[in-house]
Formats: sequence, structure tokens, C-alpha cells
Amino acid sequence: MNNNFWQDRPTFVTGATGLVGSWLIKRLLAAQADVVCLVRDWVPQSELVLAGDLERVTVVRGDVRDQALLERILGEYEIDSVIHLAAQTIVRIANQNPISTFETNIQGTWALLEACRRSPRVRQIVIASSDKAYGDQETLPYSEETPLQGQHPYDVSKSCADLIAYTYAVTYGLPVAITRCGNFYGGGDLNWNRIIPGTIRSILRGDRPVIRSNGSYIRDYFYVEDGAAAYMTLVESLAADPALRGEAFNFSNELQVTVLDVVHKIIALMQSDLEPEILDEVTNEILHQYLSAEKARKVLDWQPLFTLEEGLQRTIAWYRKFLGGN
Repeated sequence: MNNNFWQDRPTFVTGATGLVGSWLIKRLLAAQADVVCLVRDWVPQSELVLAGDLERVTVVRGDVRDQALLERILGEYEIDSVIHLAAQTIVRIANQNPISTFETNIQGTWALLEACRRSPRVRQIVIASSDKAYGDQETLPYSEETPLQGQHPYDVSKSCADLIAYTYAVTYGLPVAITRCGNFYGGGDLNWNRIIPGTIRSILRGDRPVIRSNGSYIRDYFYVEDGAAAYMTLVESLAADPALRGEAFNFSNELQVTVLDVVHKIIALMQSDLEPEILDEVTNEILHQYLSAEKARKVLDWQPLFTLEEGLQRTIAWYRKFLGGN
């Protein structure tokens, strides 16, 4: 890849204050990109704010569903590359508030893509889908050929956004590619109901970690800095090979890890002897998921930068500092 690809490149990121957005912008700034962010809510505890990176980018306040605003941003800042991360990402919230999740995740995606269609300067677009877009499947691991068949609100929102992105690539020739990543984790995730930040915070406070499920759910845990690097790799690859438009790529460490396994790994890395409390009260969640990243490895020459243990160690260090632990 061109080492100067990102230098001075006008790059638009939605969802900048979120978990992945914060780390993506850190990498983009290190690569000397000219970054413009769409920010809806002021999140003072976001890693983007805490690290001082928000002060180094152009910030536009607004909602990702506002197509006119998106067109203004793409036009006025002469954007080359777009990375769309903005989403309502919490499964529990999606189950409680399906309409707000559908509006943000589906309408937000079509508003962005339509704005890009009407902005001919845009050269690459990466849309963040999810492994949840596949829904619940019997054949594992999921490949990019696995049908998109979400059933519950969050999963359906991602299936729909994913298909809409493909539509804009096929029908309008829009230079868009799609990522489907595993469960992101890393420093800066302030959704304490998620198993990794919740477990680390509990141990730092001397409390037993709580597992809302029965602990046997299998997930594909993917470190956030790997995700940020994967998005940038896909933009670069799309620039080098326009034939990739409309293509989707799974990004994953390709590990099958139960919730209980990941909690015990964290307990061991933190040298704690606390035992988890298992509530077994979860409904409407997929039991067993993991991804094949073979296509990304072969087509994009991609591989993860961090093992699960390395990612967890870096994550624990971030929360120790953030929560004032030792």
C-alpha cells in the first residue's frame, strides 16, 4: 500500500465518539489524514475527547439521518473517503427501542449513501455492518456467502443497512465496500452492560463480575485497534481496486470463545480470585457466532495485529487508568 495514501486526504467519519470511531480517528491522525467528524451527542468520557483528538479534527454537529447536512459536509469539505460507523449498537437497547435503532442504523445508512451518490468527489465509502447481519445460522463459521437473515431488531437493522449498501454499489456504481466484524472490545467502551468493560470494572471495584446470560454463548471478540486498522485497509484496497465495490469482508481473529471463557481470561490477567455471578436471564440473542476472515486474508492481505490476550491486556490497562485503579 502507498505509505502516503492518507496524508492530507479529506476523510469523513460518522460515529466518531463511539468505541471504534475514537480509535479509528487516532490512526487516521497518525497517518496525517484531514479528518471531518459528524458528532450527534457530546460524550465527554469518549476516548476521542479524553485523548485530545477531538481538538485535532473538524467537528460537525448533527444527525446521520440528515441527508442535506451530509451533502453539505461532503461538498464543503471536498471529501474523498467516507467511513460510516454511526449506529445504535446495543442489542438490549435495540430490543427495547426498535424504532430509534431502525432509524439510526437503516435510515442513517441510506441518507449517507444517497448523499454520497449526489457528491461525485467521493471516491471510497466503507460501511460498517456486523456479524449480527447474518442472524442465527446453523453452519459455522460464517463466510461472506452466508445469507443475511437477522431476526431481532439490532440484527435486522444491520442486515438491512448491509443490503442497502450493496444496492448502491450495484445499481449506482457507488464505490462502497462493507465490513462485518465480530464483537468489538477495547478501551473506551463505556457500555458497562457489555461483558468485557463490565467485568473489568467489577474486578477493579472488588465486585464479582456479572454474566447476564448462562455464560455458554459463543462470540467472536475483535479488538478495537484491529477494527480501526481493518477499516483503513479496506479504504486503501478499494482505492487500488475499484472492482471491490459492493464486496463485503469479515474481519475476525477466527476464535470461538464463550462468554464464560472471556470472563475467566480477564480474571486471570487481572490476577483476581473473584468468581463470576451467572444470572441466566438473556433472551433474543444469538447463541453461537464466529466468522471466517479467509476472504480478507486472501484478497486484502489482511491479518489482525493483536491476539485476544494482547487486546485484553491493552484494554485492562486503559480501564485501570480511566477508573483510577492500580
